[in-house]
Amino acid sequence: MQNITNGNSQTANAKGTAKGGMKSSQLMQLFEDELKDIYWAEKALTSAIPKMIKNATSAELVKALEKHLLETKEQVTRVEQVFEAIGKKAVAKKCEAMEGLIKEAQEIMDSCEPGAMCDAGIISAGQKVEHYEIASYGTLSQFASTLGLSAAAKLLGATLVEEKAADEKLSQVAMSAVNIEAAEKVN
Repeated sequence: MQNITNGNSQTANAKGTAKGGMKSSQLMQLFEDELKDIYWAEKALTSAIPKMIKNATSAELVKALEKHLLETKEQVTRVEQVFEAIGKKAVAKKCEAMEGLIKEAQEIMDSCEPGAMCDAGIISAGQKVEHYEIASYGTLSQFASTLGLSAAAKLLGATLVEEKAADEKLSQVAMSAVNIEAAEKVN
């Protein structure tokens, strides 16, 4: 009985914190910190994805990236809605991981000639980004659920579904043509 009561009071405490006024739980503090991190990451991607589109030559890859750019812009708005749902101002905190992934993507694009090899590199870099986002949104969604923040959990879960679909689409593009074409090219 004690554990159930403590769990419920922690959830109530987290809910109270979300609306301001009660002391913040450790999980709520981590949730807010991770939310700031993914907010920065999503905003950075709205600048990075157009560079990938510009360097891609596969029409299917360009289409997938353009679709995900639109989703990413919606995801920025959705993260802002999560901040609003917990009664906090939307603030970004530099995401070192995403900065590194974006830098790596740029290095790939800078080091290869246009064509299948560069497209394969863009897909590789893109999937690394998607996997980071899948991990982040999965964690954030679970934190929100644990904290009793159902509106936030629903918003974060919607983005998680989109990130998984984007990763799957990149795999399909790679397997349908790009990787095969890159494998056939001889240096």
